[in-house]
Amino acid sequence: MDSEVLRPMASHPMASHRPAAPLSGRIAVPGDKSISHRALMFGALAVGETRITGLLTGEDVLRTAAAMRVLGAEVTHDEDGTWRVAGRGVGGLIEPADVLDMGNSGTAARLLCGILASHPIFSVMTGDASLRRRPMRRVIDPLTATGARFVSRAGGLLPLSVEGAHEALPLTYRVPVPSAQVKSAVLLAGLNARGVTRVEEPEATRDHTENMLRHFGANVHVETEGAGRVITLHGQPE
Repeated sequence: MDSEVLRPMASHPMASHRPAAPLSGRIAVPGDKSISHRALMFGALAVGETRITGLLTGEDVLRTAAAMRVLGAEVTHDEDGTWRVAGRGVGGLIEPADVLDMGNSGTAARLLCGILASHPIFSVMTGDASLRRRPMRRVIDPLTATGARFVSRAGGLLPLSVEGAHEALPLTYRVPVPSAQVKSAVLLAGLNARGVTRVEEPEATRDHTENMLRHFGANVHVETEGAGRVITLHGQPE
């Protein structure tokens, strides 16, 4: 078989030109997905109406919006792009009448486990084929200590049933592997637990949850400890 002969491509001269005028204009930057999930969840747990602008409207975030509606919050989308969430307050979510389908969103599923763990309601969560292959054990294990009961497929896989604790216990938990999702799930469970929840992370992870909870009025304190942080949260705020 004759080998293919590789011939060099013909070169073309490059030329640069000064622009006739400076570049100017306005551009709308898409919202951040992680912050969008939290904005909807925290709005559902707040008292009163939360207004959100710049929300990322991808499929993952829309699944979170749908889950908050099923859990009793009123979530609407205005024509100008503003989202409004009429929250039920900490501990006020209602038992869903149907399965919570989180699509492909691992962030939404894991954070929602924290919320459901400290609400005395029964729920079932699932997702698409990809999400059903992603382990949930990293949040199930610490959240079980709140008094919640989880039943999953082998290996901690979805579908997952959650029976929330009637009197959730606050946790002191050291995250074994840096994970903003695990940290956030434990803090969200602590919102509806009487007492102080403490999360120690050996390596600092993104702090969306701590900053946004503080913005919503929760009593959150963060201390630097070596390369990591210690976050304490006082439960049952409004």
